[in-house]
Amino acid sequence: MNSQQNSEVGQSLHTGSILTNYHDVGAGEPVLLLHGSGPGVSAWANWRLSIQGLKDQYRLLAPDLAGFGFTQVPDGIVYSRELWLQQIVDFLDALGVEQVNVIGNSFGGSMALALAIHHPQRVKRLILMGSVGVPFELTPGLDAVWGYTPSEDNMRAIMRIFAYDQNLVGDDLVRMRFEASRRAGVHEAYSAMFPFPRQRWVDAMAHDEAAIRGIRHKTLLVHGRDDKVIPLATSLTLQQWIDDSQLHIFGRCGHWTQIEHARDFGQLVRHFLAAE
Repeated sequence: MNSQQNSEVGQSLHTGSILTNYHDVGAGEPVLLLHGSGPGVSAWANWRLSIQGLKDQYRLLAPDLAGFGFTQVPDGIVYSRELWLQQIVDFLDALGVEQVNVIGNSFGGSMALALAIHHPQRVKRLILMGSVGVPFELTPGLDAVWGYTPSEDNMRAIMRIFAYDQNLVGDDLVRMRFEASRRAGVHEAYSAMFPFPRQRWVDAMAHDEAAIRGIRHKTLLVHGRDDKVIPLATSLTLQQWIDDSQLHIFGRCGHWTQIEHARDFGQLVRHFLAAE
């Protein structure tokens, strides 16, 4: 295991039949970080800059959801929104955390919405970044991400879809994510989650409009104007449907708000969580 993989491995605890790998960093009010669904992703890969930027004020809890990162799942597991939601609730229960602020990125945004809808008492404030969770037409970018097959060239192409600033897509990042995506069992799990035709998985991760309109939590929506994976229109819809919500749009930004605008994203999060 190389040093990068070592940094992605945190602590582990049982969440039902799943052995969840997670990071528990910092002290203060707890914040749950739910990662996206890119190939080779892990909680640490997705949130490492946010964790470093927020750990002095908050307790950051970042689990690898089932099928991702270094979380271990039983043979024959069937991936679904219900499975991931139960894992999240079991994770909070195992840590004895009654209520959290939640930050969900992309696929993780749909799971943050699920927690707010089905377990509203567990959520204090909600932050959704480039979030899935409402109906939209599958983008070529998301189709490519979910259809990834392991190779360095394919990973480079995926990383270029994610980033507005192409200078971020260096050889080291590509190689790191490629190696993560081809670890034993990783691609098998990934390809089992979102097989073709993929519009159905966009639809499966969408929540009922009435359920989203019923959310009463103070909500911050964040989106990159130039996002090629999840269209800005999804956050515009969420801003209409969630009554107590605000939307911040970053220009010159793709699907990696927390990486491309790490400092500003951190400031936005701190201000939102601290506001009365």
